[in-house]
Amino acid sequence: MVSFEELLEAGVHFGHLKRKWNPAMAPYIFMEKGGIHIIDLHKTAAKLEEAAAAAKQIAKSGRRILFVATKKQAKEIVAEKVQAVGMPYVTERWSGGMLTNFPTIRKAVKKMNTIEKMMTDGTFDQLSKREKLQITRQKDKLEKNLGSIADMSKTPAALFVVDVLKEKIAVKEAHRLNIPVFGMVDTNSDPNSVDFVIPANDDAAKSISIVLDVITKAISEGLAERKSDKDNADNQKGQNAGQKRGNKTRARKGGNNEKANADKPAETPAQE
Repeated sequence: MVSFEELLEAGVHFGHLKRKWNPAMAPYIFMEKGGIHIIDLHKTAAKLEEAAAAAKQIAKSGRRILFVATKKQAKEIVAEKVQAVGMPYVTERWSGGMLTNFPTIRKAVKKMNTIEKMMTDGTFDQLSKREKLQITRQKDKLEKNLGSIADMSKTPAALFVVDVLKEKIAVKEAHRLNIPVFGMVDTNSDPNSVDFVIPANDDAAKSISIVLDVITKAISEGLAERKSDKDNADNQKGQNAGQKRGNKTRARKGGNNEKANADKPAETPAQE
């Protein structure tokens, strides 16, 4: 788990100006210095560990966490780290209804897949220049808006947001569907809107990066344990099947021996 010193070096403790604070963040504020609130890193470390453990269990169960980070300094960090563990993410504009109106999103995904198929099967090459331009623009727009959720067949098991204030629409949609929310919560935000609060500076790239490192590492461990459990279960299943076949073979051989003994003529006692 990440150390206090690492969190300090990454600037996770720097909050917003005192005049911008949300009073609900009081339990997570250590002090005020130079008009800026300082986050209690001991509480950050504890909450981050709690969030990582929950994320690990979700990944281990085979479910998915959708990461949302549309602020400039978080986009590339989230895309790189989250893509590495195979989780979906949104780093462009959050489309209203992305969760609450998921069937419509699936239609958009289907449309994008249709366009991709046209481009690979030769249909696209038969179109006019104008039609090609229109379809290409439509594809680019869909890819930008949908991000990596194109392969999501159902709503995620949880949402992870960087800056709950900026991503408030996504958080509200998750609440409506009873989807738990993980979130980096700065001193200007309401922690009560998040199930797994990670009190942290959500503006600095280093702060965002170190938090994402911990969460994605936990997800990776969960996925590895899931694979290990599956391999062990498959091996056990194979051993059980082999043992069952062996038992049947032995039973068959035993039955054949009994039959052979039964068909064998009785020996005549030797005469003296």
